[in-house]
Amino acid sequence: MKIAIFENIMTPGGHEVDFDRILVEELKALGHEVIFYVPEVFRFGMDYHVPVYHLPGAPVLYTNARGIRKLFLSVQRERRRFGWYRALYEAAEKGAFDALIVPTSTYRYLRALRQSVLRRSPVPVLFIQHGINPSEAPRFLGAADALAEFSNIRSVVLTFGDTIFGEHRANVRLIPPPTFIPRDIDVQLRPPVGADDTLTIGFFGQFRREKRLEDLLKVYLAGHYTRPVRLLVQGSTMHEEDAAEFERIIAAYEGQGITFLHRGLIGPEWQRAIAEVDALLLPYSAPRYRYHWGAMLFTAIGFQKPVLTSDDMNPEVFERFPVGVTFPSGDLAALGGALEHFINEYDSLAPQWHTALAAAARCYAPMQFVAQIAAILTERN
Repeated sequence: MKIAIFENIMTPGGHEVDFDRILVEELKALGHEVIFYVPEVFRFGMDYHVPVYHLPGAPVLYTNARGIRKLFLSVQRERRRFGWYRALYEAAEKGAFDALIVPTSTYRYLRALRQSVLRRSPVPVLFIQHGINPSEAPRFLGAADALAEFSNIRSVVLTFGDTIFGEHRANVRLIPPPTFIPRDIDVQLRPPVGADDTLTIGFFGQFRREKRLEDLLKVYLAGHYTRPVRLLVQGSTMHEEDAAEFERIIAAYEGQGITFLHRGLIGPEWQRAIAEVDALLLPYSAPRYRYHWGAMLFTAIGFQKPVLTSDDMNPEVFERFPVGVTFPSGDLAALGGALEHFINEYDSLAPQWHTALAAAARCYAPMQFVAQIAAILTERN
């Protein structure tokens, strides 16, 4: 099949970029031809080495938009989306591709589709939702119901359950997400770090003040550890105020068993940074992680790294695969105890964590994920 991917989220890096890479490389491995459709002036975070076709209308960015301006941009984005949908429909009518994937969508994409000619696409069109929370569910299900008569319009929700809060829809498929694996570097799975060696724990991601990094560092430094340990904190910043705050934290805590890296990491450099730590610290606390898959958790599984994370991070995964330690979400005192347990008992617990990581990696393998996507695209109407 010739499969088109319509990408309209423009970002210099991050998991959206790597998710597209999973689709491209695994679809090609299955023997499919892959092409991209993107808005005009769209800039990719990486080169996927496949043909790219541009659609009229530039992407609309919300960066720093507030109030009335954000509302105006939202309306503008919706209008652009209608134009992109029409152009994609015309391409499908001309036989430019056999199927179309929208890799990161929301109920808004489906809502707009109800008024677009693309709903009558002559080829399968697959919208991927990266999770649905309780407040989104009625709107998503309503949009799916309104498109039920259009058999070529199909939705996939990345989830760990077999219903959407007890609801089923014939035109909605539920499948688990894929892991992110090292694709540009040669990684030899090393044995758990020895008791006399320094255990390196990595904390990665975009720095934002609301993540309360300083509180985490205070908890880490207050712990009593019975083995050598080092914390690596990597953070990229998008705004000047965040960059200034991160630099203040670096100046205050650098050299206390903590190493900082203040810049973004992309491609091989990102993969090497993950590969070179022994474990990952994911102390994110937010209800949305119960409903949206954690990209860093699935990076940890793909790179075979035990994790310490809050108990609202995809609990279904930990029920099946004990890949590390969890603590009650938002409880800093509990985080301190969990850190001590994770670090001090690492030598005895790491073997069972690695056994669980290997099993999880098989279950959530990217090749298996994309095979399911391809199967949904080829289903008969």
